[in-house]
Amino acid sequence: MADTKLMDESGTEFAADLAAKKSVPGGGGAAAYVGALAAALCSMVGNFTTGKKRYAAYEDDVKRMMDEAEKVRVRLVELVDEDAAAFYPLSKAYSIPKEDPTRAEVLERETKNACQGPVEMMRQICKAIELLEEMGEKGSRMLLSDVGCGALFARAALEAASLNVFVNTKSLKDRPYAESLEAECDRMLDEYIPRAEAVETKVMDHIRGRK
Repeated sequence: MADTKLMDESGTEFAADLAAKKSVPGGGGAAAYVGALAAALCSMVGNFTTGKKRYAAYEDDVKRMMDEAEKVRVRLVELVDEDAAAFYPLSKAYSIPKEDPTRAEVLERETKNACQGPVEMMRQICKAIELLEEMGEKGSRMLLSDVGCGALFARAALEAASLNVFVNTKSLKDRPYAESLEAECDRMLDEYIPRAEAVETKVMDHIRGRK
């Protein structure tokens, strides 16, 4: 893998690389980046809320949320490159001749490694959804639409990251390991997709004057 990190590129360069005939970045890196944007929107709302008299009762909570959201954002940005780094040895493993007796073992090991990034993305995105829920209650009403956008981004990122787990677990020979990862992912999807949807729905209802 090249020494240059994907996240050192400009947004324009990253989008061009994503569109190009290249193995990375791909869906996993894009999922992590979209998740990072969801966390960033949470922080933005917090930045416009702190110091306002109207929200003084929530000042400490908002600052805490901003600190936690920043950690999530930074971790997800890191995972863009970690996901790419894990793909390279996996792609090389697929090029090992089928008659090579080491091929199956190497493929199994590198496939397991490739699962780790997307699972961690999902864990971080779940944290972002929790923070957006709270920011939607305590953040500035002027930026409520940004909370809703963050929730939509987080939901999409969560589902996208899960695809990058399932596409790998399906080929694992170690079925107990694969099923354990799949179960964790299913738990996150089952709990956090409805929570993200609820945030977006609440925001939309408020904006459209339905409630």
